[in-house]
Amino acid sequence: MSEPSRETRYFRGLQQGAFVRLEHAASLKGLLKPFKGKGDLEAWASQCFAMRDELIALAQRQVLQQVSGHPFHLLPVELAQQTTGAGTTFLRWRRHDRSAMGVVLWQELMASTSTPVNLLSDLHAIELQRITLNMQISLLHTLGRQAQECARKAAVAEDTYLRRLASMSATRDGR
Repeated sequence: MSEPSRETRYFRGLQQGAFVRLEHAASLKGLLKPFKGKGDLEAWASQCFAMRDELIALAQRQVLQQVSGHPFHLLPVELAQQTTGAGTTFLRWRRHDRSAMGVVLWQELMASTSTPVNLLSDLHAIELQRITLNMQISLLHTLGRQAQECARKAAVAEDTYLRRLASMSATRDGR
């Protein structure tokens, strides 16, 4: 499918250089290693949450800043942040008056004959960027939560082990 011919591009998606600034952004460094206990797991959870927060900040600085300007501010829908009850932030399409939200608004915008043809490629690129960023944010959030849960389980395992050792020591000492 050929895209409409035009000279002006209003939206520039994130390139690899933007991600290089994020700590460990190019890999899942730290996931596939022998965790030695609660402390290692908590540290990795913190790294995941820090990367998630850096990615959200990157989206704010480089994506939302672009799409809130001309010509996108003239459209009937906008890309905005939504903070979830789980404690993270995603990019969502919504009406300016906040009366509706969701990808269906973007689909309607793309289908509308009142949407300028020269913006279709930009709107498509924005949607692909939104999908990708939301996936990356979600994965980092999930990995961090899983690491926290494993740290809690490791702490219980350590406590159980230490109690058993203490009871054996008390038995040997004749207590």
